[in-house]
Amino acid sequence: MNEYNNNLKWRYATKKFDSERQISRDDLEEVLEAIRLSASSYGLQPYHVFVITDKDLRKQLKPSSWGQSQITDASHLIVFANQVDFNSKLIDSYLHNVSETRNIPAKGLEGYGDFMKSKLLQLPKDTKAQWTAKQVYLAVGNLLSAAASLKIDSCPLEGFEPEAYNKLLNLDEKGLNASVVVALGYRAQEDETQHYKKVRAPKEELFTHI
Repeated sequence: MNEYNNNLKWRYATKKFDSERQISRDDLEEVLEAIRLSASSYGLQPYHVFVITDKDLRKQLKPSSWGQSQITDASHLIVFANQVDFNSKLIDSYLHNVSETRNIPAKGLEGYGDFMKSKLLQLPKDTKAQWTAKQVYLAVGNLLSAAASLKIDSCPLEGFEPEAYNKLLNLDEKGLNASVVVALGYRAQEDETQHYKKVRAPKEELFTHI
């Protein structure tokens, strides 16, 4: 655990990336696997993750990202897109996966499926979108921690125009919405922010033991 926390102390929101350094395929796969293994309510993972290396596309995304250099200079750009709405297909697909993975007859999962549907499918569309967006942040947390363990720098970004991303990535027609962007790569030596002391709330203020 000491090593894990040291990795978190090491990481920071990288402001300037070394555009010449690229993440290896093996390390990228480790990071993506950490995303795949992330916790998610009911295990449904109601989102899709885009791994963008295309330079031209990233140049197009940059103006809609407040002109931030991380968009084009980082090794990889990860775009998390949550489902803005869903129906029984999301749940049925998950249950099919459970049945196949755990060798459980689908019939034995019907009760659990009905329970999930009763809790989720009647929610208003905007509530569904808020719920799926929250699931994205669980995966983002795993991504940041996994990257830090591999000494890969990261910068989570909410400073972008989702509508523009949705248009460029054709997300609207997929029923998706760009909710969080994460730049991954390696810090540039001239990025002065890497030397700043990490500022977090003291534990006496943050935690209450009851």
